[in-house]
Amino acid sequence: MRILHTSDWHLGRAFHRVNMLGAQAGFIGHLVTTVRERGVDAVVVSGDVYDRAVPPLAAVELFDDALHRLADLGVPTVMISGNHDSARRLGVGAGLIGRAGVHLRTEPAACGTPVVLRDDFGDVAFYGLPYLEPALVKDEFGVDKPGHEAVLAAAMDRVRADLAARARGTRSVVLAHAFVTGGEASDSERDITVGGVAAVPAGVFDGVDYAALGHLHGCQAITERVRYSGSPLPYSFSEADHRKSMWLVDLDADGTVTAERVDCPVPRALARIRGTLEELLADPGLTPHEEAWVEATLTDTVRPADPMARLAERFPHTLSLVFDPDRAPDDPEVSYAQRLAGRSEQEIAEDFVAHVRGAGPDEDEQGVLRDAFDAVRADEAVREVAR
Repeated sequence: MRILHTSDWHLGRAFHRVNMLGAQAGFIGHLVTTVRERGVDAVVVSGDVYDRAVPPLAAVELFDDALHRLADLGVPTVMISGNHDSARRLGVGAGLIGRAGVHLRTEPAACGTPVVLRDDFGDVAFYGLPYLEPALVKDEFGVDKPGHEAVLAAAMDRVRADLAARARGTRSVVLAHAFVTGGEASDSERDITVGGVAAVPAGVFDGVDYAALGHLHGCQAITERVRYSGSPLPYSFSEADHRKSMWLVDLDADGTVTAERVDCPVPRALARIRGTLEELLADPGLTPHEEAWVEATLTDTVRPADPMARLAERFPHTLSLVFDPDRAPDDPEVSYAQRLAGRSEQEIAEDFVAHVRGAGPDEDEQGVLRDAFDAVRADEAVREVAR
């Protein structure tokens, strides 16, 4: 069976101030063409179909168009909700849409109920594990302490139990939306840390032939059988070095996996350039970036006049301007934002405690801070679901 694995469409999302809806429509067209021309037997979409719980109308219309075009191909599609999606909204009409061959899996309770497809060698069971917010699904899965590993492991226990009851030789594919240990993150993914831990081990997917993952935006293989497709388009400058693609996966009769990357069309290259303003304007080595979307980091010790306008004369698609003067870390002129760059909420809070009382929090106090951040995150998730 030939499977096309994609995820993280983020329909409705912009790239800085650039509307990406046209590029997203171009990707949908590319997806349909790939399915038709490469003999794809099934499409899997591993979450974050939309960029937010209540997407703009134009994004909903594009999704509707995608559903119709996929259904018209006569090729089954299995799709799950991600942490950006409203599972309840995405799942509206799932039963009816499923009759057209597009199977939406947004209910955690249905993790162990697969979409079963057949090829010349027998059945392939596709299990859809939507994004599992630990605080919201811990009761469903009977876990004592909510955490990503605990709820995902419980969901996979249901998958393995169902698979064990099926005919010998049934092959299996799991769709999941999670942060798996070993994956390389970028700046455009929403933080899903719970209890100070976001990642789950790849071993949680043991027992299935292929795990089609979503959430991380870089296409990558954690193992031969556990892969991220990544987002089809860039959504942050941290993705400047990404090769945007999908996985074309062949699942053989014995469950052997072979995978090929299929490149996605991107509207414009990304470039991150750094130096003083005069260096950036004069450096001949930057000529290839003149038509790219540019993030420029200026290292001038004194902020130059009209830097964006002057950069735009050479790099007309400059979207982001960052000031990072060449100064020692302890220089009083180093900005607060620069000092916090790359630090988690937990680390910032612990630093604040240390600053106020002269000593950082002990282990118990760290736990209190973790619980507080987890409670806020869980409350935000509940509010988003209820919207």
